[in-house]
Amino acid sequence: MYQVYVLNNPAAQKYIGLSKDPQNRLLQHNSGESRWTKGKGPWTIAWISKPMNLSEARKLENKLKRQKGGLGLKTLTRLQGS
Repeated sequence: MYQVYVLNNPAAQKYIGLSKDPQNRLLQHNSGESRWTKGKGPWTIAWISKPMNLSEARKLENKLKRQKGGLGLKTLTRLQGS
């Protein structure tokens, strides 16, 4: 099973991804193992989806990424603030 996650950093940037183990993936992001997030941390998990199959997770990840961090992302994840 997979989960979609949203990360935040101190510069209010967001990163959306999917993983079988979001907590371990967060460690990878914070240790510089991910090209896009490297040097932009520390990252914290703002939101994690319920577990789902890979197809569902990819659909949700793409839907969230299309929101570009705007109101749609906040509505879909119920995130508050920035």
